[in-house]
Amino acid sequence: MKNYSIAIDGPSGAGKSTLARALAEKLGFLYADTGAIYRTVGLSALRAGIDPKDEQAVAARLPELDIELIHADDGLQHMILNGEDVTEQIRTPEVSMAASAVAAHPSVRAFLLDTQRDLAKKHSVVMDGRDIGTVVLPDADLKIFMSADIQQRAWRRTIELAERGTPKPYEEVLEEMEQRDRDDATRDVAPLRQAEDAVPLNNSHLTIQETVETAEQLIRERLGL
Repeated sequence: MKNYSIAIDGPSGAGKSTLARALAEKLGFLYADTGAIYRTVGLSALRAGIDPKDEQAVAARLPELDIELIHADDGLQHMILNGEDVTEQIRTPEVSMAASAVAAHPSVRAFLLDTQRDLAKKHSVVMDGRDIGTVVLPDADLKIFMSADIQQRAWRRTIELAERGTPKPYEEVLEEMEQRDRDDATRDVAPLRQAEDAVPLNNSHLTIQETVETAEQLIRERLGL
């Protein structure tokens, strides 16, 4: 049976993970949140007292990291760092910024590239991130580039943080998101950009359900599922 790969890229807070997770469930595919892998590397740097922007220090620590992506009985993706489930710990704003910093390092991207591609070789996957369609899975069966107005993305992230019990003011979230957008778009290695053959999907004024329905229809038409 053929394995299919769907790549979903876009900036922080566009709803990539929410969409990818819903599509994977509907299609019976494996959901792979690659951003969570970079967050795990970022968390490890912070815990070690390493500046995430210091590539030499981050690279020196990589051989010590045992990172696993597993799908537990709750149906969710869990990140395991050296035997510890850090799924909740990687979702703080500080780790978000650290993830953006470590993702700019060629050594980190090379370290994780095979891990991501191996998932797509073994399973039908919906994979989301910043460079899935451009670098990780350039031959994906379908590429979607998600976007939304930055003010809308910041509001979504503010609500998410509040629900998680780690609230932050909207203005602070917006400022951090603007900085992360700049970092992701201007880094030398695999910057955030829309693949030439990606289908754009702006969900600024769509509900989650409408976003999922739009993407699912596109997938079934393109892949004949």
